Amino acid sequence: KALKAFGQIVKSIFILRYLDDVQLRQDIEKQLNKVELSNRFTRAIAVGNPREFMHAEKEDQEIAESCNRLIKNAIICWNYLYLSQKLTTAENDNNKQILLRAISTHSPMSWAHINLLGEYDFSDEKLKDSFGIKPPKMAA
Repeated sequence: KALKAFGQIVKSIFILRYLDDVQLRQDIEKQLNKVELSNRFTRAIAVGNPREFMHAEKEDQEIAESCNRLIKNAIICWNYLYLSQKLTTAENDNNKQILLRAISTHSPMSWAHINLLGEYDFSDEKLKDSFGIKPPKMAA
């Protein structure tokens, strides 16, 4: 009983702080927005109906989830590379500061610029991107 009462005291103190502290409410709202953005990102990259398991076996489900995670990480990595390149090629300090503010206040989980349901071309010519990253040479 005492532990339950103590837990209620801690919870009550937090609720009172939450009601009284605007900054705490804003910080919690920011974190909730990040979680919601992550959930929307996951749904966006899922093919078909993302709320249903398309595989009956646990191993197949884990493979599908790993593939989704790999795609998400690849998109986030590309976004970081792109933003880093923009930052290093900024023309002046004012533009760098504008970019730094934008980077610090926004999430790299952006996918509007990614063609999620299109035709993909992995030929050598297409793999040369704006960063000059070339595909590895295949062993002969």
